[in-house]
Amino acid sequence: MNSLAVRLLALNVPEGKLAVCFAGQAGVIIKTPAGELLGVDLYLSDCCNRFYGQKRLMPKLLEPGEIEFDFVVSTHAHYDHFDPDSMPILLAPQKTRFLGALDCMDECKKLGIPNEKCTWLEEGKSVRAGSMNIIAMPCDHGPHTPHAVGLCIECSGKKVSVAGDTCFREDIAAEHGALCPDMMFAPINGAYGNLNEEEAAKFFSIAKPKLAVPCHYWNFAEHHGDPGKFKDEMITKYPTQPFMFMAMGEIVLI
Repeated sequence: MNSLAVRLLALNVPEGKLAVCFAGQAGVIIKTPAGELLGVDLYLSDCCNRFYGQKRLMPKLLEPGEIEFDFVVSTHAHYDHFDPDSMPILLAPQKTRFLGALDCMDECKKLGIPNEKCTWLEEGKSVRAGSMNIIAMPCDHGPHTPHAVGLCIECSGKKVSVAGDTCFREDIAAEHGALCPDMMFAPINGAYGNLNEEEAAKFFSIAKPKLAVPCHYWNFAEHHGDPGKFKDEMITKYPTQPFMFMAMGEIVLI
């Protein structure tokens, strides 16, 4: 079994805390004090190379069958967020439920995933997932992806915001900020309509999470993203905003 799977399964999360793991690209894994595991936007294959010629550059941290997740979430149907090669395996366990943006519905049908396993996320909708409350937040990934959402995941008195794939919009940053997130992930790659390094830094400065974490870089050459440039932006323009880089597979308790 992969070392990350071993670490996640063995981890006991204290009451009043959440364990948050960065799974690479835009992937986030959360473990609750109740032992529940939730995976967001997990990209565990190399399917984008097969479909689009975009080769995976970073190593796979998990095989999709190594962990039985309680909940698997996709913020939209792009294959680095809804991985069609991994999803049937991730959703095979009887207990595992899928929560996804509306554009994931057709993808689930193609894969033969039963509708009773699925809950559809729409902006402003709040969904209960075990001990977690998940709010579908506004997101702007361009006119071709109108159903994309961000997330606010609340449990154990903590909140983790996931901006999702989005361009810069001050109103979206402010809506995340209104929920006072303890940790927030946002892309810095600048391609395909996403926040670039400068925009992400400004986005975090408006949302004001207790801890900002950049994501969506280094996995594909075509996606770009420079963490050094992001760091320079944060230090020079927003020195009071706490941030950190998370290595792939790193787990922090908040």
